[in-house]
Amino acid sequence: QAQLVESGGGLVQAGSSLRLSCVAPGSIFSRTTFGWYRQAPGKQRDLVARITTSGETNYGDSVRGRFTISRDNAKNTVYLQMDNLKPEDTALYYCASLLFGSPRYWGQGTQVTVIN
Repeated sequence: QAQLVESGGGLVQAGSSLRLSCVAPGSIFSRTTFGWYRQAPGKQRDLVARITTSGETNYGDSVRGRFTISRDNAKNTVYLQMDNLKPEDTALYYCASLLFGSPRYWGQGTQVTVIN
């Protein structure tokens, strides 16, 4: 089993910050690459950020410099620190475990809504 549980979304004003959390099964956490993806209504699901088992990170062009992905192996948790949020960031955010660079298991999603 690979149950992923996201939390931390909400309704915020532009320029604010949020931190999303993704808790994964302890049995697989330390040997798994994780990613954050987002999908807005009528749009495709896009990569936001990913982090490997060794801590290497990658970011989507639209969030680079504003978002930071991290992981805490002791807590089996992946974080997404989101700073200087913009209305364009409004979407349903998903945590995913990756295999060969592609998502295989998904969490239920957490909604982020940013207003002016």
